[in-house]
Amino acid sequence: MTERKPPGITFESWVDKQIREATERGDFAHLSGLGKPLPDDTAPYDELWWVKGKMNREGLSALPPTLALRKEAEDALEAVGRAASETQVRRIVAEINEKIAAAVRRPPPGPPLNLTPFDVEDLLRDWRASRDERP
Repeated sequence: MTERKPPGITFESWVDKQIREATERGDFAHLSGLGKPLPDDTAPYDELWWVKGKMNREGLSALPPTLALRKEAEDALEAVGRAASETQVRRIVAEINEKIAAAVRRPPPGPPLNLTPFDVEDLLRDWRASRDERP
């Protein structure tokens, strides 16, 4: 669309002509979304939808690393509550403790971490107690 609209032609017919010519040249034949359904449109409108989508595709986070790790620690504790075995609890706690220990050794930018590694035996004791309480 580098050329200017010629005088005497309506804007709509000029645009329609450019679209028709591009279609004839095959400019629309290899678009990435060709043949794929449109994304879900039932979600409420978010004016930053494209920013969030780009960040998601690029694997970026809007949270500072310390806050993201705090959130991950909370999620790990929730996962411990849903774990089906002691082995799974130990694996979840070992993974988050490794990340916490690395952050304590080399503090990332952002607010203070305020986390210490979890005590696996304490968490297992609580996990076992919660299993005993189930009917």
